[in-house]
Amino acid sequence: MALIIYLLLGYWAVGKTIWANKVMIGTGSALLFNRVFYALFLGWLLIPWAIIKLIFHH
Repeated sequence: MALIIYLLLGYWAVGKTIWANKVMIGTGSALLFNRVFYALFLGWLLIPWAIIKLIFHH
C-alpha cells in the first residue's frame, strides 16, 4: 500500500518538477515508463521539491 502511494505521489511530482512546462514527444508507453521510472527512483527527492514548489509558487 505504501509503495502505491509513493508511486502516485512520485508520478505527480515528476509532472510538477522535471516535466513542468515541457512538451514531451514520444509514444504513450515510453513516456509512461520514463515517468514511472523517475517516480520510483527519484521520488524521495521530487516529492518534497514538488510540495515546496506548490506552497511557495502560488
